[in-house]
Amino acid sequence: MLKTVIPDRLIYRTHYLSAIEPFIDQPLVKVLVGQRRVGKSYMLYQLMNDIARKYPDAAQIYLNKEDLAFDTIKNAGDLNRYILDNTPEHKKTFVFIDEIQDIDFFEKTLRSLALQKNYDLYCTGSNAKMLSGELATLLSGRYIEFYIHSLSYSEFLEFHDLDADSGSLKKYLTFGGLPQLSRLGDDDEVRWEYLRNIVNTIVYKDVVMRYNVRNTRFLNRLIRFLADNTGSIFSAKRISDFLKSQKINISHNQVQIYTEYLCNAFLTYRLDRLDIIGRKMFEIGEKFYFTDTGIRNSIVGYKPEDIHKIIENAVCNHLQFCGYNVKTGQAGSLEIDFVAEKRNEKMYIQVAWRLDTLATIEREFGNLKRIPDNYPKMVITMDEKFANTSDGIRHLHLSEFLLNEW
Repeated sequence: MLKTVIPDRLIYRTHYLSAIEPFIDQPLVKVLVGQRRVGKSYMLYQLMNDIARKYPDAAQIYLNKEDLAFDTIKNAGDLNRYILDNTPEHKKTFVFIDEIQDIDFFEKTLRSLALQKNYDLYCTGSNAKMLSGELATLLSGRYIEFYIHSLSYSEFLEFHDLDADSGSLKKYLTFGGLPQLSRLGDDDEVRWEYLRNIVNTIVYKDVVMRYNVRNTRFLNRLIRFLADNTGSIFSAKRISDFLKSQKINISHNQVQIYTEYLCNAFLTYRLDRLDIIGRKMFEIGEKFYFTDTGIRNSIVGYKPEDIHKIIENAVCNHLQFCGYNVKTGQAGSLEIDFVAEKRNEKMYIQVAWRLDTLATIEREFGNLKRIPDNYPKMVITMDEKFANTSDGIRHLHLSEFLLNEW
């Protein structure tokens, strides 16, 4: 068995460790999912360190499918043999498998090992459908999933050793929260090149190869369209019509399929639209956001005129980080940016860059006032001096919102 070398410098992401800790040594497969390069491997390292301290007599097996040393492990049979061959007799064994979706029929091995009491299983993956779909079928009720996001703003400040100020916030909104950025220095072009390479890797490995996509020209135009229109309400048909105007003839059904691929690869979120008054889901009309603002900006560039889109995307990401089920809302003819639900509680949020005109103030606060319930409501902007409340609706500066877990 290869000896695992754990990096010396680990910044512990306690938000996730505290969520996973109650399930250590429980008969559940722990599955860490998320976009490539958000730090899933480092979360495994942190778990390995913690478990080694708490269970000093136990054994650990680690393999990473992105490491060429494990290239011979192609399928469930190979994986099963490797683990069995490296398991000490009569010893509790913790198994950690990184990027497990690259092993064919991996779920069969997990199901088999999960039946044996001496194993405690942890794995990571970068494809939502593969991990949730197959695992849900074969492990029904015997696994628990943890979504690992790119760095929250608080984590970003810690990783980059920065104070919370306007410069740090701009850097976060511009380059996003992929952890490796904290090691790349201050050259902006190096950062952009790194982010562009991550996008290319996700698109190639987790979309093109995974789904055997042939129309890559359309796929790339679709990604750019979603980045240009972050936070806009639209349908697959609208995207199809736009692309046809650009001489790309594609059906709206194909658009729907490709957007699903992008969500499965954790490149984007799709928010369904909720009728707040009627409490029903609309069949058409949805919003797309990118799981990292730096990824989004690397696709279409960072443009000051897009600041409202980037702020809205950052708010969406933070709500996801805080564990909310997020939708976009409609109250009659009025749009509500986010309806966030968690543990049977709701929160309504409007997002704007500035509250610099009466029309903007009326739109952002007025839409929330017309919602006929008493759940918390807030408006989030970049204004420093606007009032803290208006008719009971809170106003928060973006940094205050991002620095708190709601």
